Amino acid sequence: MRTLAFALCALTLSACASASTPPAADTPGVITTESMARGSLTRTYQVHDFSGGKRAPMVIVMHGGGGNAANAVNMTQFDVIGRREHLIIVYPDGSAGPLVPNLETWNAGHCCAQAMRNKVDDIGFLSAVIDKMVGSGKADPVRIYATGMSNGGMMSHRLGIELSDKIAAVAPVVGALFGDEKDPPRGVPILIINGAVDRIVPAEGGRLSPDGGNIAAGQEDHSLLPSKAQGEFWARAGHCKAGVTKAVPGASLIEYPGCADGVEVLHYTVTNNGHAWPGGRPGREGANVPSKDFNASEMIWAFFKRHPKR
Repeated sequence: MRTLAFALCALTLSACASASTPPAADTPGVITTESMARGSLTRTYQVHDFSGGKRAPMVIVMHGGGGNAANAVNMTQFDVIGRREHLIIVYPDGSAGPLVPNLETWNAGHCCAQAMRNKVDDIGFLSAVIDKMVGSGKADPVRIYATGMSNGGMMSHRLGIELSDKIAAVAPVVGALFGDEKDPPRGVPILIINGAVDRIVPAEGGRLSPDGGNIAAGQEDHSLLPSKAQGEFWARAGHCKAGVTKAVPGASLIEYPGCADGVEVLHYTVTNNGHAWPGGRPGREGANVPSKDFNASEMIWAFFKRHPKR
């Protein structure tokens, strides 16, 4: 079990980090921790509401495998953007098993750990969160977005595929696909970010590898596709043309032009970034240091902002 705990810590770069310090009480915004019953589980999520009481865009930010909501706040620094842009940001918690209760994961189909093995209904949970936030009059139903790190990035893909009726755009960071995903009923705008020197979710695909070697059994049950398969999958869904590669500051970019219905598919590979949130903070001592040449959170919000649901 200690081996599995280590593997999960490595996958998220954060599992064993202490909870982040919440924003100071005098900063704008209302921060609450909410819960709801889902089957036999009580699910929790943080709502960081910087809307000022007006219906606002909502961004779901999912931690990596072994992390938690507080960790996602710290790693992504998305609250900086939330305050400036008057957003509602939801940081949900995954679920954990009784043997390792502080290591939370998402059921992204073939990853990760107990959420995968127990077939936890994370789609149902996150769909219910969206319904609650929209039903309360707080979240704008045409501006609901999802992003996440690693296992949370994989979960972002699932949300885009299975909740395309509710999600306007998604942005997986250092995530992957497995190859047996169903085609989404419609194309969804997507911004994909991977690290060029990521050894945990390797560009060539294969098995998750938190230490460059073998991961503990039970973390995932299927090999990853090469990272470029993510853009190709969503380009097919959006009826886009073949990808065009270009150099951009701090990264290389594959963009897929000519998509139908306003869909946009962009895939960035950040040059000097490993398994980390570019422009954010490392999750724990000894974790990969995020690139400072590329700010993922700013790039993601700029992308989301131009893609309300059609």
